[in-house]
Amino acid sequence: MKNKLIFFAFLVLGFVIFILAKFFFFNQKNTYGRLTVTSSPTASVFIDNLLLGETPLREEKYKVGEYLIKLIPKGVATDTASWSGKVNIEKNVLTYVNFDLGSSDLLTAGEIFTMKKSNTAKKGYGEIYVETEPDGAIVYLDNDEKGVSSLILENVPAGVHELSVFMPGFFKRTQKINLDSGYRLYAKFKLAVDQSQKFITPKPKKEATDSAKIEEKKFVVIKETPTGWLRVRQEPSLGASESAKIKVGGKYEFLDEKDGWYKIKFNGNKDSLVEGEFDEGWISSSYAEK
Repeated sequence: MKNKLIFFAFLVLGFVIFILAKFFFFNQKNTYGRLTVTSSPTASVFIDNLLLGETPLREEKYKVGEYLIKLIPKGVATDTASWSGKVNIEKNVLTYVNFDLGSSDLLTAGEIFTMKKSNTAKKGYGEIYVETEPDGAIVYLDNDEKGVSSLILENVPAGVHELSVFMPGFFKRTQKINLDSGYRLYAKFKLAVDQSQKFITPKPKKEATDSAKIEEKKFVVIKETPTGWLRVRQEPSLGASESAKIKVGGKYEFLDEKDGWYKIKFNGNKDSLVEGEFDEGWISSSYAEK
């Protein structure tokens, strides 16, 4: 008798587990979220390659999951590019898709917003996760700079806020958001190139001009001397013949160095000469600075 009771109890337990599992699976399969799609200009909306309608598409009910959405411009907008991307529809929340379609992908901008329950958000607060294309845009919340995408904003008071992203060379995107308590808002922005901005293209390096080549060479400057001038000799020796006398402060091209002497080249400035003349010569390094 006891064994029969135990067997019966196991049967009941198994039946309960089966019913609960079936109910959970059925409930998950029939969980829905909402989808809104807008665009400029008007576009046909395809979801997983099935035509759903045209923009603006308001509050469509869809099962929870990931979908491929494609926007194809209608009518006269034949020069406008299409857009496609994946979106997630979450349980009991609205997924919002909005795009301004340009003549190419670079000139197309838009945003995708959805929310999901957060395990870390405090009561009365929510979180915002911001992604941008391209990555690295500056993120602003209520005109307060928060950082660079991608980033998570935590402890954001629930309610209405203004969310903006900006990157130099691209148009700024701004949207009003309504953050629910205990939820994380997922915001993905696509930025369009601002063609009015001038991008600097590096120019190829040219060979140095004669003046630039001169500036790249080494020079020596004549320092103060007891006489107010310095001798230029034909060889690096006190016994060598003198070619000229040059003034203090003069600047000359450096050619060589040997045992306390600098070999210099005359730079054509005759005002720097006290007397004599030379093309090249040697001066004492004690009275010159390289």
